[in-house]
Amino acid sequence: MMNRIERDFSARNEAQLVYQDNDYQVKKPGDFVRCATTGNPIPLELLRYWNVERQEAYISAEASLKRQVQLRQQG
Repeated sequence: MMNRIERDFSARNEAQLVYQDNDYQVKKPGDFVRCATTGNPIPLELLRYWNVERQEAYISAEASLKRQVQLRQQG
């Protein structure tokens, strides 16, 4: 049995969003977006973390921090 986060996304559509300061706009409707750090699907109803400048979504605050650290190390 799967919980809210462990869904089967193989038959679902990935959304395209435009991330804004306190919200996002749906550019292409779908059920989920992918985390920029882990690549894991994030159901839209659970999406809480994103970066407006990079237009990236994150599955958690920890994933957001990890991505920030990765980018600083790259340059």
